[in-house]
Amino acid sequence: MYTFYDYYNNEVKLSFTHHPFSANPKHVWVIARYQGQWLLTKHKDRGLEFPGGKVEKGETPDEAAVREVREETGGIVEDLTYIGQYFVDGKAGRIIKNIYFANISDLAKQTNYFETKGPVLVDRLPQSIEKNPSYSFMMKDKVLPRSLEYIEKTQLL
Repeated sequence: MYTFYDYYNNEVKLSFTHHPFSANPKHVWVIARYQGQWLLTKHKDRGLEFPGGKVEKGETPDEAAVREVREETGGIVEDLTYIGQYFVDGKAGRIIKNIYFANISDLAKQTNYFETKGPVLVDRLPQSIEKNPSYSFMMKDKVLPRSLEYIEKTQLL
């Protein structure tokens, strides 16, 4: 388990074990790849980030992850792998979020990408992403680099 502070100085606990904080988290985040590139979305307020969001009533976190990728990017999830979970004890409350890795088989053009401006493909993520104003605060803590290390270590990529 890793413990650190996020962009807003909230304590974050990150684990790559099976649902250490909740069997039914209310949020999901999907690190996605499409044709050898990272599939991000451009949130209208926050900037570039991997797709994700809230689990809706009546759906599982896995279903929410697939839906969020489709809604925010048009991406069709080919395979989805749970890799971990993190817990944020924030000023606005506690958030528990499942982290997934997904391979995307296709990008469907959509007229609406909900709260985002649609898909953004990048070959490489910047080395100093935390200093890049184009990227969302959600990309600027240790969740992303630790998750990428785990993805590489487990040979998902």
